[in-house]
Amino acid sequence: MNAAPSAAAWELDWQCLRLTDFEPLALHRVLRARQEVFVVEQACAFLDADAVDESSWHLVAWAPGLQPMACARLVDPGVKYAEASIGRVITTSAARGTGLGRALLRRAVAECQRIWPGQAVRISAQSHLVPLYREFGFCPVGNPYLEDAIPHTEMLRPPERVGRPN
Repeated sequence: MNAAPSAAAWELDWQCLRLTDFEPLALHRVLRARQEVFVVEQACAFLDADAVDESSWHLVAWAPGLQPMACARLVDPGVKYAEASIGRVITTSAARGTGLGRALLRRAVAECQRIWPGQAVRISAQSHLVPLYREFGFCPVGNPYLEDAIPHTEMLRPPERVGRPN
C-alpha cells in the first residue's frame, strides 16, 4: 500500500475569498467537497451550505484542475459568536494523512489574524480533534455537547497581541 503524498507534493494554490468572489464552477466544487465529507462520509443529514456562508470568508487549497483538497470557513465576528470563528474545516479523502489539515489550520489562523487583528477566535470542534486544535492555541471552554449526533467541544483561541508590548 502506498502512503499518501505529502501536502508539499501537490502544487497547491491557496485562496481566501468571500462567497460572491468565487467563480461558479469553483464554488460548486467547494460545496460538493464539503457535502462529501459532512453529509456522505459522516452520514449526517444537515444543511451544510447555510446562510453563514454568505457572510464568511472561504479558505481553499486547490490542486491543479480546480480540485479543492481542503477548505475552511472563516466567520465574521458577531455572526455565529461574538468572536470570529473557523468552521466547516475539511480535507478531502485524497488529502488525508498528508499534513494538509495542519497546513489548512495554520493558514486559517493566520487569515483570521490578518482579517480581524487582535481578535479571539472561537470554534466548535469535533471532540476527537481537540488535541489537534490545541496545537494551534485553542483551549476547550465549557462541556462537550452533541451537534448533529457528533460529540463537539467549544474552543477559544485568545487574541494575539497587536503591536509592541508595553
